[in-house]
Amino acid sequence: MERLHVGTMGWSYEFWRGQFYPEDSKNLLTEYAKNFDTVEIDNTFYRIPSRDNVVKWKEETPDDFIFTAKFPRKITHIKMLQDCKEELEVFIEHMNLMGNKLGPMLIQLPPGFTPEKSGVLKDFLAGLPAKHRFALEVRNKKWLDQKFYDMLRDNKVALTLLDHPWMPEMNMITADFTYIRWVGDRKKVIGTLGKVEKDRSEDIRDWAEKIKGFLDNQIEVFGYFSKTYSGYPPDDVRMLLDQILINQTF
Repeated sequence: MERLHVGTMGWSYEFWRGQFYPEDSKNLLTEYAKNFDTVEIDNTFYRIPSRDNVVKWKEETPDDFIFTAKFPRKITHIKMLQDCKEELEVFIEHMNLMGNKLGPMLIQLPPGFTPEKSGVLKDFLAGLPAKHRFALEVRNKKWLDQKFYDMLRDNKVALTLLDHPWMPEMNMITADFTYIRWVGDRKKVIGTLGKVEKDRSEDIRDWAEKIKGFLDNQIEVFGYFSKTYSGYPPDDVRMLLDQILINQTF
């Protein structure tokens, strides 16, 4: 399934030992990559990774593995996409060391980044390097209108489809790929117990049908489960892949 990439948000979870990871695992990323072919790097949100770390991650995974990465919060949440040219250049430069293992990079905007800032967003998107793929996540449903979708299409940026209690159902495709994030409700799921806390099987079946439609329309799909979706992302990934594979050939 060359056009389908599903994994988890992050991999460095000690509470997965004994189930997803063997108890004696020395390298969690290497173990992770034995099971899934993609992961969203979560810690890039907190700081730009060093060159050495990026190269290390690349070397610890198979040739066909794909990393996606969240933009640093200094760019998205602190500077709110303004006066951040230096940080953007360093982030892109370091992530480029992934080579062909680098997938889309995720621009996650905070709820306070409202449509009144559409001019700022438009300028920022126009300045992104054309050779990379980017996905944009908004946590404010006021953004979701035709003008916003057209802006994303003009810049070949994918709208991130969120499964999140704050946001309505989202289906819009604005690029030749889509980016899905199953976030869940942090108030209802702890996510650090190493087990399923909330039955998501019906939701995942619905998403599988939607994703089959995307794939049938030649849309590449990247999707990542949070630990606060069901409480145990590895099971979520497997369940989704099993549902998509039923009677399908890609």
